[in-house]
Amino acid sequence: MRLQTFLAAMGILAISGWALAQENWPQWRGPAQNGVAEAKGLPLTWSATDHIVWKTPLPSWSGGSPVIWGNRIFVTSPSQSQPASEAQQGRPRRTDSGDERDPGGSKLLLICLAKGDGAILWERELDEGNKLSRKQNDSSPSPVTDGQHVWVVTGTGAVTAFDMDGTQIWQRNLQKDYGAFGQMFGYGSSPVLHDGKLIIQVLHGYTTDAPSYLLAFDALTGQERWRVERPTDAVDESPDAYTTPALLRFEDKVQVVVSGGDYVTGHDVDSGNELWRAAGLNPKASRNWRVIASPVAVDGMVYAPSRKKPLLALRAGGVGDVTQTHRAWTWDKAGGPDVPTPACDGRYLYMVEDRGKVTCLDGKSGKVLWGPERTAPGTVSASPMLADGKLYVINEEAVTSVLAAGPVFKVLATNELDGTYTLSSPAVAGSQLFIRTATHLYCIAH
Repeated sequence: MRLQTFLAAMGILAISGWALAQENWPQWRGPAQNGVAEAKGLPLTWSATDHIVWKTPLPSWSGGSPVIWGNRIFVTSPSQSQPASEAQQGRPRRTDSGDERDPGGSKLLLICLAKGDGAILWERELDEGNKLSRKQNDSSPSPVTDGQHVWVVTGTGAVTAFDMDGTQIWQRNLQKDYGAFGQMFGYGSSPVLHDGKLIIQVLHGYTTDAPSYLLAFDALTGQERWRVERPTDAVDESPDAYTTPALLRFEDKVQVVVSGGDYVTGHDVDSGNELWRAAGLNPKASRNWRVIASPVAVDGMVYAPSRKKPLLALRAGGVGDVTQTHRAWTWDKAGGPDVPTPACDGRYLYMVEDRGKVTCLDGKSGKVLWGPERTAPGTVSASPMLADGKLYVINEEAVTSVLAAGPVFKVLATNELDGTYTLSSPAVAGSQLFIRTATHLYCIAH
């Protein structure tokens, strides 16, 4: 009887732990970095007035996505810019020359909101000097949190750690410590957290001869744990990447996967040393093959997009040059992603290209199950999110196409919000969906 009671209690604890995990979205692309949530009961339909639990105005637009732990939501943002005309509100403004857009205000902020009602709990200044770089400003990197601390990187190079109440623990600046960034369109990679290490990549080369690198800080102190150069023979703009590293879990080990600069590489998480490398992201050796969509590592596979095509699917477990030995398949047709990072649950891989067409592939074989199929008209920059048997695809006009997940294409719903400039990927906590537009953060639920 005591054994039965003990096992029942353990079952309750396991279920409680699972439920708790579903309440958190600790980093860009979710708990496993693959755009997948284990949530249930998410909303299917909504509008600007229906199924809105709350919406909170934000100072400016940003590509930074919300991260969530418990009752706290964290978003990055520039400060508010000068007032815009009514026609310009909610969209980066073009100057008289038409060549540039308003980046938002000069200050770069981290904002903490209450998940329950959207109230702003605190706001902290990270750095100054925000600027526009084509489609992004310097608030593009998303934060990462472990439930006790939150870390954030800005496009100006500031790296800052806070506790959950907004007390700053440490701050460093990548450009001051390691040299100026050299990407054509600014810095946009989000940090990754693992085993007390904050892992950051800088892949660049267009405006610098300095090497690209991967580094890890002690997450609690800000001290450098390791830093390694990442060599490439890519030229001109092709060394530049705006990707975020992925953590590959395979055979009880963890590796850091980095994509860009014409190669995909795997690194030891404790030293940063390169373990394997695959060529093929830029088979024609083009001079402008920058990479934006990030790698996805799931179920013993690594999926690495490039500039629409090719997308490389690699099997884990290789050492050294794995270009041929561990290539599972290659996508080199139309419909590949450029900006949106694919979503994958290990069985199906969902690719969204910039015009909103979606393709579903068998993740292991690369077989096309459906697509490319069109979603709501418009450009898509946000990465798709898979949850509750549904695929959520948000375009730059804040229109979300909800598709049936799985091997049969079906549009379940098309939902509109405020129509403002939307670059951020969605987040999930419990049965609630969080969407950040240019003007507001929305909490949406049944």
